[in-house]
Amino acid sequence: MIGTWVSILPPLVAIIMVLATKRVLLSLGSGILTAALLVASFSPVETLKNLWTAMIVSFWADGGLNTYNIYIMVFILLLGIITALVSLSGGSRAFAEWAIRRIKTRRGAKLLTVLLGILIFVDDYFNALAVGQIARPITDQHRISRAKLAYFIDSTSAPICVISPISSWGAFLIGQLALIIGTTAAVSYSPLSAFLMMAPMNFYALTTLAMVFFFAWSNVDFFEMKKHEKKAQETGQLFNPNKEIPGQLKEDFPVHSYGRVTDLIAPILTLVVVTLSMMVWTGYRIGGSMSVWTIFENTDVPLSLMTGGLVATLLAVILYISQKGKNETASIGLIGKAFISGIKAMMPAILILIFAWALTHLIGVLETGLFLSNAVEQSNVPVQFLPVIMFVLAGLMAFSTGTSWGSFGILLPIAGTIMINAEPELLLPSLAAVLAGAVFGDHCSPISDTTILSSTGAGSNHMDHVSTQLPYALIAAGISTIGYLILGVTGSIWIGLGAVIIATAALFILWTSKRNKSEMNITTLAK
Repeated sequence: MIGTWVSILPPLVAIIMVLATKRVLLSLGSGILTAALLVASFSPVETLKNLWTAMIVSFWADGGLNTYNIYIMVFILLLGIITALVSLSGGSRAFAEWAIRRIKTRRGAKLLTVLLGILIFVDDYFNALAVGQIARPITDQHRISRAKLAYFIDSTSAPICVISPISSWGAFLIGQLALIIGTTAAVSYSPLSAFLMMAPMNFYALTTLAMVFFFAWSNVDFFEMKKHEKKAQETGQLFNPNKEIPGQLKEDFPVHSYGRVTDLIAPILTLVVVTLSMMVWTGYRIGGSMSVWTIFENTDVPLSLMTGGLVATLLAVILYISQKGKNETASIGLIGKAFISGIKAMMPAILILIFAWALTHLIGVLETGLFLSNAVEQSNVPVQFLPVIMFVLAGLMAFSTGTSWGSFGILLPIAGTIMINAEPELLLPSLAAVLAGAVFGDHCSPISDTTILSSTGAGSNHMDHVSTQLPYALIAAGISTIGYLILGVTGSIWIGLGAVIIATAALFILWTSKRNKSEMNITTLAK
């Protein structure tokens, strides 16, 4: 069953279940059980062994601690604790009041969130969680739904990282390109030059970023997102209180009125500075060079995040204790309650990540990605259609496996080998199509870790985020498909990009005109 069509059943079971039941853990568990049965050929004993291995892979792998996953989980818990501490000290309330006096419109709050998402481009994990912590008090004050905030976070993290050379993604991808380009004399550019040239060919990332700015500037929304935004504006209900919200504090401690803006800004700023400093230091320590590319290629992102989280947590505790002179109710006992509250708030996200990693592990054993890639490699299709096929295949693979990087690792060498031998002129467009498709599939997948972290950072229900973002991602993917089809047929990158720009602009004009007509009709009826 390994490497055959049967290998796609576990992700399909998980995805169909999660869309039908809206219960993420139950759905992921169903996918895990299906995969364990298939790997064990339905042997009960072997199935139990596979289940045990899959569930502990987040903590123990390859004969040692899985520090990558453990550090990520510790960082998420620390982020919950920091949130509780700044809430306890009154920092969240003070910052929200400060921001509301300066950012007076919903448009301003939305644009600030998008700009933060673009500015914090060094890593998608860091982006998803840090932007949520900074922007959430502001968007809450302006009655912007948590689903909309999660969309802004998710649609500015991976799309900006995948076209930025100075990021963990850029370093990884430049390394992948070096392996592909180094095997042929058919190209004359360096891996870094290739990466930079591929940026305008990443139609999905560019379209998604354009759409994010459009939805931040305008009041246009549709489908499920429109319902969430309407409820938030009319009732102030930012999320469904009957659903599990990762990162949502259930405060059992008093929130003080004497908090300062510094009580929130200082821990978050410390988190950013220490994390970036650690990324530089770990990259230099491993790479042995102060070259920017070497640093980001070798940096230890999870360790850097955890270190930044620990230092920021310590500072948040110190800032709270420093208030004791102003208010005698400040106590160590309340700090303990804040720790417990923060951990409880993040446990749903931790459990979803553990289940998602378990399913990803078993999908890897079943070689689902290899089956999908072989299906294309063995097909006899005209070379002009390979960019669009690579885009669609990468999307399917990332959607099914929940990992864009896994899709990069499998499909980039395949696309490179095919295009170097068949049509070197379409090498970079095909590689860019793989990057674009993988980010698209990652955006749509309910089992993707970046999707989970985006909903966690925003304090949104996970399935609310998936269902509201999906139509927007599909629209961007549809435009990208047209672009890659035209690029392949014409052989011109700029004609393909031009088609994407025209299609995107036409949609913006159409949506704006419909919105204006709707507002005019409402005004007429009111009169």
